[in-house]
Amino acid sequence: MKHPFSCSSFAHRLSRRHAIKVGGMGLLGLTLPGLLRAESLPGSVVKGAKSKVKSVVFLFQYGGPSHLDMFDMKPNAPETIRGPYKPISSNADGIQVSERLPKTAKIMDKVTLIRSMHHTMNNHVSAGYYALSGHSPLTDDQRLRDSNDLFPGYGSVVDRLAPGGGEVPTSVSYPYVITDGSVVPGQHASFLGKNHDPFFFSQDPNSPNFSLPELSLPADISFERMQARRELQKLVDRQAKLMDNSAARGFDAYYDKAMAMLQSPQLRKAFNISEEPDVVRDAYGRTTYGQSCLLARRLVEAGTKFVTVYFSESIGGQSTESGGWDTHGFNNTQMFPIIEKYHLPITEHTLPTFLNDLEMRGLLETTLVVWVGEFGRTPKINKSASRDHWPQCYTALLAGGGVKRGFVYGASDQTGSYPAEKPVRPDDLSATIFHLLGIDPHTEVLNTQQRPVLVSDGHPVMDVIA
Repeated sequence: MKHPFSCSSFAHRLSRRHAIKVGGMGLLGLTLPGLLRAESLPGSVVKGAKSKVKSVVFLFQYGGPSHLDMFDMKPNAPETIRGPYKPISSNADGIQVSERLPKTAKIMDKVTLIRSMHHTMNNHVSAGYYALSGHSPLTDDQRLRDSNDLFPGYGSVVDRLAPGGGEVPTSVSYPYVITDGSVVPGQHASFLGKNHDPFFFSQDPNSPNFSLPELSLPADISFERMQARRELQKLVDRQAKLMDNSAARGFDAYYDKAMAMLQSPQLRKAFNISEEPDVVRDAYGRTTYGQSCLLARRLVEAGTKFVTVYFSESIGGQSTESGGWDTHGFNNTQMFPIIEKYHLPITEHTLPTFLNDLEMRGLLETTLVVWVGEFGRTPKINKSASRDHWPQCYTALLAGGGVKRGFVYGASDQTGSYPAEKPVRPDDLSATIFHLLGIDPHTEVLNTQQRPVLVSDGHPVMDVIA
């Protein structure tokens, strides 16, 4: 399924007749099925705030990683709860991690762990929407369908309230549209308007042929010619009065964003991952996820404010070579085969490299990295030698700009079942992200009913802020 603002639709040719006919719907193959519905009300940026965070990289671990087998281990719990892995000490006092993560243990002095994340959404789609938007759906329903009545994703809020303003898109997401039977809501701008959708692409950064030719004009069309068509398009739209003023502004901004990207050497350079030395690419891991994280670093360097990297397009399945963090579908006697063979090795390879690389380049102080899934896994191991969904308690990892180093916030109980102190909801995590970016998390925008709603119902977790 192609994202409405996907690069893969970016270079379709446009005839003059078609441009006039559709009144602005076909330039370069871009479509705009929705209208810009919301305008920000005053107070979007915190007055007097001097945020040192310039960018956020949101590493979404779709499927739900097990906190008990990674960052919140319970070695004194019964065997059916503590699992097969032993904890090891990290380079941060008092923080232990899984023995399968020795390299990750060496970067724990750079991170904050929130061990008291919790909510009540037990299904991947509803929990995924909650994690990506910071807003709880009305019901816990796996049949939840994407619509403009639901809230936008974080990157779209940032694009609406604190856009970068340059040629590089404010928000970028890749390399998947995540689904579990249906598309998970929270991956686009929703009622904020399509103009604020993340710049999305589905090409694999690990492919030897990875490139974005869509960011170059077709050989037989000069930029001047394309700009002339753009001016013609504006004239047609004005004369035909096809849209009201707010919608017209949405179209104009949408096209202007496309035109800026078409002529942006900065953006083309950011996507030219082949510039990276082999030693760097190898360090990140020659995987889709590893190279996606490397590309995230390049986008941050280019000025992108919010980068969303999806670990997997699905929750996972029977494969031990790909897929998300869901682990309860194998039905065999080997405990956690996909975790053992895929999830932990790829995390161990990429996460430490990413944080070390950001710090070495002087980017970690101004870049907030968020590593989190939609929920955790059950403390009790089931009869299939696996763990099931568990939103009642799980761990989020934060690193870099604005947060404390080598710090643990909150705690789970003795079995990792429920928060024992300082519970944190996804609403609070979203408010923390916005706050660190200098955005008032209680800014109001208008929804589809033209009613003011808060971009976050939570409160920043001030104790994790350095």
